[in-house]
Parts: sequence; C-alpha cells; structure tokens
Amino acid sequence: MTELPPVSLYLTEHDIAHRLFRHSGPVHSLAQAAAERGQQPDQIVRSILFRVTVAEYVMVLIAGERQVSWRALRGYLGQSRLSMASQEEVLRVTGYQRGAVAPFGLPGPLRILVDNSVFAFAEVSIGSGVRGTTVIIRSEDLRRALPQAEMGDFADGEA
Repeated sequence: MTELPPVSLYLTEHDIAHRLFRHSGPVHSLAQAAAERGQQPDQIVRSILFRVTVAEYVMVLIAGERQVSWRALRGYLGQSRLSMASQEEVLRVTGYQRGAVAPFGLPGPLRILVDNSVFAFAEVSIGSGVRGTTVIIRSEDLRRALPQAEMGDFADGEA
C-alpha cells in the first residue's frame, strides 16, 4: 500500500472529502499538469510563500497562471516591502518542497490569503506535500478546510 501524502492525511483527519491524482512522470508546466488531470489551468491552485519580515511569512493561494499583485499584497498587509521566500525558506516554513506546497499540515501557524480566483471552479487541485501527486478537492470543501484564511483580490489583473 502506498503511503498517503501529508496533505491527504490532514484532510482525512479533518473529514474533508478529496481524492489524489498521481502524475505518471515529471510535470514541466501548469498546462501539462492541468491536461493530465483533465482540468483547466485555472483549476490548479498554487500556494506561494512570501516573506513579510525576517520572521514573518504569509502564504497566498492563487489560481492558474495568475500572478500575485505586489501592490495589492503590500497594500493589504500594510507593508512597503515584501519578497518571495527562497527555496530553503519554503521548506523550513511549510515542510514542503516547491511544487508540492499546500496550506495544510504545516509545522506551525501561518497566515493564509486566498485570491478569489481560487473559487471560480467547482473543483480544484492543490499541492499534496509530495511532488508529482496532487489533491483534487471541491472548492466549497477547500473553503471549509481553511476557516481562518483571508479572502480577497490579490491577483495582478487577468492571467
């Protein structure tokens, strides 16, 4: 039996319905990932970690190829400077490698911001904590699983 990815374990423990999809090989693009999953690119939710201060981070969930608006994010957080977290910071803060990051099963508390684009489809996919495997979840279940998340418009225009 294959061990469940950490995000799937977390969702199962919290009675959140979901299913897993395992890619048969390396994934090189968002378009490839979406095609293999039978989804539209905007159904893929990316979890991006930003450094707010030396010791403070925030994760932004955003759909598809949209980019986070630095202006919107700085304004929302009341910060004049932000930076994307390094690969090492991502692993340390989330416990996951880039490409597998999710807002669940984190080693400690983390502020989560969710762009409204995430809920445009009835079903989305998010990182599982393991590269090459994704969690497919209904948007309403994702919202229910993130009760402390802050919703807003964090995208830089249309993708």
